[in-house]
Amino acid sequence: MLATKTQFTCQECGASQPKWHGRCPSCSAWASMVEEASRPAPKRGGQVAGQVRKPQPLADVEATRHDRLPTGIDEFDRVLGGGLVPGSLILIGGDPGIGKSTLTTMALARLAARHPVLLVCGEESPAQVRMRAERIGGAGRIGVIAETDLDLVCQTLVQEQPAVAVVDSVQTLWANDLASAPGSVAQVREAAGRLLRVAKEHAITVILVGHVTKDGAVAGPRVLEHLVDAVLMFEGDRTGDLRVLRAAKNRFGSTAEIGVFEMTSTGLAPVGDPSALLGRGDLGGPGSVVACAVEGTRPLLLEVQALVAPSDLQMPRRLATGVDRNRLAMILAVLQRHAELPLGSADVFVNVAGGVDIHEPAADLAIALAIASAHRGLPTGPLVAFGEIGLTGRLRSVPQAERRLREAQRLGLSHALAPAGTLGVPGTSLRTAQTVAEAIAMTLPVPR
Repeated sequence: MLATKTQFTCQECGASQPKWHGRCPSCSAWASMVEEASRPAPKRGGQVAGQVRKPQPLADVEATRHDRLPTGIDEFDRVLGGGLVPGSLILIGGDPGIGKSTLTTMALARLAARHPVLLVCGEESPAQVRMRAERIGGAGRIGVIAETDLDLVCQTLVQEQPAVAVVDSVQTLWANDLASAPGSVAQVREAAGRLLRVAKEHAITVILVGHVTKDGAVAGPRVLEHLVDAVLMFEGDRTGDLRVLRAAKNRFGSTAEIGVFEMTSTGLAPVGDPSALLGRGDLGGPGSVVACAVEGTRPLLLEVQALVAPSDLQMPRRLATGVDRNRLAMILAVLQRHAELPLGSADVFVNVAGGVDIHEPAADLAIALAIASAHRGLPTGPLVAFGEIGLTGRLRSVPQAERRLREAQRLGLSHALAPAGTLGVPGTSLRTAQTVAEAIAMTLPVPR
């Protein structure tokens, strides 16, 4: 009989230690080590039991072509790269209430008209799932089971052979041969590994719905994100209507594409023209500048808002929503050093309207102009700005400038500011600057 081996596993990074630590030696997380019991694999003569396979030349491997399965939701298919790939394992994460279950139920409802589908619900009863499906108009022929036993879930997948299966959520599954609780590192790792084998062997597309931590990362071991073929993250403000689906990893498509949805009473409605939705409103006031970011194959107009106020604190606040805080700190340092804006004793707040996150540095110039406009209390007027700011204060050109200008022109923004060397388009009044100080002086002249 094999002896049970005890180890302590970090619930944040998945590192294992032979003894308990108050602070994980790998990721420095406090109180994250949990005791787990595991049984070593049987060995024969120092080798793991099993038949040794002879390597096969890669040129002799038969490549099987599978057509993608369109979900019928254009924005979802855009992020996936054209649809679901048979035999793939996809992980969808996001804050509670952001719309993960709604999106997967809508996709299953549309796929059920052409293919057998299965929904494994570990957090809800079938009656609750039906209420949501009827609300979005897609109860139809979706097969559903309420089960958390990993063995039974895998047996059901092999027996029913659905084209697409959704597991909501992977943190609720548990294996009998592991002593740890559901949601622990060992359980999540085992569930993902076994579902991956079932998906590859039987060409079943498995979509895993995953919980997130308070920092917004997918809960569980990091190996979970390495195992799956695609990691999709839902972003947005739960109190608002906009939702953004972004690919953090995609083995079958680009990670630059995003899908934009609007939450309605009947589910998630794809937004085909997000610029018109995100760029609307009273633009050009003090502290408001329009940025043009390129996400995948399409440009997006986003309103960047800034507020600068005197601070009574020794350490003024620097808060950002939709913008990386480290990037904001760098822009503020450049503005103080090269544009001579006295921001050291002021609170600075930056927000991207609509709850969308900006990840590319082309929005640096728009952020800087919004901060300068808020500090001086002067409006910039309806203006679209794009350009990367360097540590020396110089503006660097960004790719696809023509597409950005044409998108702004399509929505009625005819005035633009960009780095020197940017070529304009007919019908657009383009001004260029070499440094961020020159751009501010050009747009917000100090009154005499």
